[in-house]
Amino acid sequence: MYLDFFGFREMPFSLTPDPRFVFLSNNHKEAFAHLLYGINNRSGFIVLTGEVGSGKTTVLRALLSQLDVDHYRTALIFNPCLSPTELLQNINREFGIPTDTSNSSNPLDTLNLFLLQQNGEGRIVVLAIDEVQDLETSVLEQIRLISNLETDRQKLIQIVLSGQPEFMRILNRNEMRQLNQRVTVRYHLQPMDFQNTVHYINHRLEVAGGRAGFIFSKRAFKRIYKYSGGLPRLINAACDRALLAGYTRDTIMISSRIAKAGIKDLKKNTVVPYGKKRRLILVPTIAILTALSVAVIYFSWHDLIDRFNTPKHIEAIEEKAKEGIVLEEQAKGDSIITGEEFLRLMSAELWKVSESESARKAFNSLASFWNVSPFSESFNLNQFNEMERSLQERNLRLYRFSGNLGLLLRIDYLAVLEMTMPGLPGRRFISLVGMENEKLLIDPPIAGRNFLSFSELENYWSGNGFLFWKDPLDLLMKNISPETKGSHVKRLQGLLREIEAYSGPLTGIYDNDTMLAVKRFQSLKGIAQDGIVGGQTLMLLYRSIDRFEVPKLSGKR
Repeated sequence: MYLDFFGFREMPFSLTPDPRFVFLSNNHKEAFAHLLYGINNRSGFIVLTGEVGSGKTTVLRALLSQLDVDHYRTALIFNPCLSPTELLQNINREFGIPTDTSNSSNPLDTLNLFLLQQNGEGRIVVLAIDEVQDLETSVLEQIRLISNLETDRQKLIQIVLSGQPEFMRILNRNEMRQLNQRVTVRYHLQPMDFQNTVHYINHRLEVAGGRAGFIFSKRAFKRIYKYSGGLPRLINAACDRALLAGYTRDTIMISSRIAKAGIKDLKKNTVVPYGKKRRLILVPTIAILTALSVAVIYFSWHDLIDRFNTPKHIEAIEEKAKEGIVLEEQAKGDSIITGEEFLRLMSAELWKVSESESARKAFNSLASFWNVSPFSESFNLNQFNEMERSLQERNLRLYRFSGNLGLLLRIDYLAVLEMTMPGLPGRRFISLVGMENEKLLIDPPIAGRNFLSFSELENYWSGNGFLFWKDPLDLLMKNISPETKGSHVKRLQGLLREIEAYSGPLTGIYDNDTMLAVKRFQSLKGIAQDGIVGGQTLMLLYRSIDRFEVPKLSGKR
């Protein structure tokens, strides 16, 4: 409503998570450092607590996006309402572990084999579970059993438990003492102070296209800070209402008085008075309960299906496919379909293809951009080695991505993304092939649309995916490390000099100056500054030099 009035490109204080708006305050950075310390020191259990809206999930996403998949394997579990068996199945799915349909082994054994494999390859496996205060005791016990997976020397998996402060009271129960004793790193995320609150607000204004420092007065900042207590979620709500109040009063400067009016309106709409209106409570309560019931049934559809026998499950799939045909007919002639209707069409369309066929189509979309031959119908996405071999035959490499949209956009490569849709068993895949007018272009089109908004992708994307890339100078397999010598190091130094990250001589020795140049480049690109010349670093390095002709998300279509 107020975008044009203030000159914003988009809503600056939307409550929907968007990686482009991520701001890490001093407290968030300290929490980040604690988590990273616990992971790299293989502490086993790490606990992060904080009030509702304090930014715990933001810290988790920022952490996982910074862990290079060449050296880490990560999984993030958001849904705490799971049984012990469902938790194991979700963990295995998030790690991309193929499901054993023969039932000859249980999920814990399958997970253990995966952890041993990753440990043998020198990777650290990280499992983050959010909203743990809602977990049942039996599920927490299952998590403790997972932590028992270890070698004689070290833990095979690092587990981050994130939740509200009441989780600490749960850990202090007598029956939780075994789990509590294993937690070696703990951090409680405090709200932001006033200075960080001001920086946070200005940061979001700038990302949205506004003029930071010219919209909110200093007294308005203080008013918003007093109301929010430094909690990001409340800051967003208060700033949004303050901007709306300024718009309705036809003023582009948000004073303390206008901020107060916006906060008053916010409180009015979030607190229901008692007294005279108590007789009116029953009707909205019934409406809310009805809506919640419908939502629970809708989003739990997949779980309900699983409780029926196999014939009923097949019938449900057939009905869903039929529904997709009807919805497609209804959609003909519509130029843009949005919201819940698009979700229904998208789910119905993805129902009609198998997991392997969905993967093949998505991979072939990327193959066309790299001008290589398509993959055959026997292509198997679940066999990582087969994927790598097939790509190597096409002079391509495969990068397995795990992170958030912000990191993906920084890498700026076309990608095959793993989608998770409500009620849709298994995985489905789409190709992300470009950006245009704040939209993410996809191929093949879904429900007549060739794009997704940032928020739609965040809602449906698991955070995992695959990227194709080329290593024309053959640097990845050379294992470049301190004091490595050879012509391949000289080629690396030449690339770093080409982008002006290195100014030393081409010695062919990976010395301290060369490592510092790699770290400077990594810092510039917003990835972990470890000085390791891995897949992610090389991808960004090749992408930064025009002569390598890398298909980019940000490039012209």
